[in-house]
Amino acid sequence: MSGGQKIILVTGGTGLVGNAIRDVVDEDLRPDEKWIFIGSKDADLCNKQSTEALFEKYKPTHVIHLAAMVGGLFHNMSHNLDFLRKNLHMNDNVLQTAHENNVSKVVSCLSTCIFPDKTTYPIDETMIHNGPPHPSNYGYSYAKRLIDVANRGYAQQHGRLYTSVIPCNVFGPHDNFHPSASHVVPGLMRKLHDIIADGNTEDKVFTVLGSGKPLRQFIYSRDLAKLFIWVLREYDSVEPIILSVDESQEVTISEVAEALVKAFDFKGKIVYDTSAADGQYKKTASNAKLRTYLPDFKFTPFDQAIKKTVEWYQDNYDQARN
Repeated sequence: MSGGQKIILVTGGTGLVGNAIRDVVDEDLRPDEKWIFIGSKDADLCNKQSTEALFEKYKPTHVIHLAAMVGGLFHNMSHNLDFLRKNLHMNDNVLQTAHENNVSKVVSCLSTCIFPDKTTYPIDETMIHNGPPHPSNYGYSYAKRLIDVANRGYAQQHGRLYTSVIPCNVFGPHDNFHPSASHVVPGLMRKLHDIIADGNTEDKVFTVLGSGKPLRQFIYSRDLAKLFIWVLREYDSVEPIILSVDESQEVTISEVAEALVKAFDFKGKIVYDTSAADGQYKKTASNAKLRTYLPDFKFTPFDQAIKKTVEWYQDNYDQARN
């Protein structure tokens, strides 16, 4: 590489986390780094030849691998095989092509939903493979777990520094707001916006699927972006690391709904449809390992992050819906 310059390829770079990384990098661009953000239109990562052509074109020295088939609870439940096969192909192609092109470092993105369904809390990095994941998303979970297995193989057999991060639930600008594929925050955000589109009156009802009782940790995409960049630049271990808000910042789904109602200034009432599945009740993650490296990192308060995301959604309505 010319003059020691890092060429950093970000797969899935046009999505939620990719856009957040781009925004943060633009504010802290280093002269020895060149960042390239690519999306699904640039390459089919499920196809090895297409993946090879992408690496030949950009010749990356480092990769942040965000690309994945993702979706919310109900999309996962009905498409587990698709989530398994597409993510397996994608991850294997990216890691193997990175190795064949002598890429120095790959940082892949996992998720706290890959942890065992039956476990003790809080979960930490040592517990990923301790039992089956929740049956609602086993396809996605097993595909993501195998990234960790592959990373260890590349380290053992080839001396590669390929690692992974495990974020808790992410939300923010540029999220996927499609009703059939979105996660809980963007899904509820779009639903509430649509309810009040033709008038914000007291007789309107905001129906939330499930009891509202499950607990989740949510990280604002911009905070996660800062941590991703830190991992790329500073974290030199094949061992995965959880990137999550503190345990004290865990909230219920009903608190998410209430935060959205406040951000939208919704005048109606919230109703919980308890006939719908709740999914995993909790998956509290420990960020103790992260705190040993970054003890003073400040996470954006949840209500503030929700407000910023709602404002972005309202300002970019046409883009968000598409």
